Amino acid sequence: MTRAITFASVEKTYRRPGLLGSSYVTAVKDLSFEVRSGEVVGLLGLNGAGKTTIMKLLTGLLFPTAGRIRVFGHPPTDPAAKARVGFLPELPYFPPRLRPYEALAYYGRLSGLSGAALAEAVRGAAGRTGLEPHAGKRVSEFSKGMMQRLGLAQALLHGPDLLVLDEPVSGLDPLAIHDIRGLLAGLNAEGRTVLLSSHSISEVEKLCSRVLIIVKGRLAAAVERAAWEGAPGGLESIFVEAVR
Repeated sequence: MTRAITFASVEKTYRRPGLLGSSYVTAVKDLSFEVRSGEVVGLLGLNGAGKTTIMKLLTGLLFPTAGRIRVFGHPPTDPAAKARVGFLPELPYFPPRLRPYEALAYYGRLSGLSGAALAEAVRGAAGRTGLEPHAGKRVSEFSKGMMQRLGLAQALLHGPDLLVLDEPVSGLDPLAIHDIRGLLAGLNAEGRTVLLSSHSISEVEKLCSRVLIIVKGRLAAAVERAAWEGAPGGLESIFVEAVR
């Protein structure tokens, strides 16, 4: 099966300047894993474990200090990789004066869409994420949950093969979480690969076929669905044991 993501002995160290000299913090250390095309894989870890750093390395927003990363066989900074990835950051931002369709059209043009294809992509992404009833509002009027919907629509615009989602249900009410869960399941059924992080273990259990547990920048465990479905206490018990 095609590998959507490959991390091979990846390390990321940050340099922090200070009055008495620089200090160095290693956020990711000797990290190796693969995600197969068509999988839904979750990243679990405590705050500061390195999940967001992993996602930024994967999308080319950060560069590894050591090791090798590939997205469908290409380096993350290669246009051939970027064209196949949609990214939802933990805190998506859009210009507050824009309306959602205007914001989506802007990001669609950045992704190389134009004309009728752009208009169709905007309508499709807005419809799939529940933005249509809010088309007349400005982004400044959006709740945290609506910002998440807009961020997810932006990630979907260009029809990516891989979705990288940092806390995709953050700030959403239970009904919206149900809707987004259904959307992600539908996208996966279409053959798309999903890598997501979440602090909600119950949501990861529902969405993912496999989970990577990250502890202090290292892979502590890779857990298949069958393992947590058969474990007393489910995925939560496996996670707590791994991070202690």
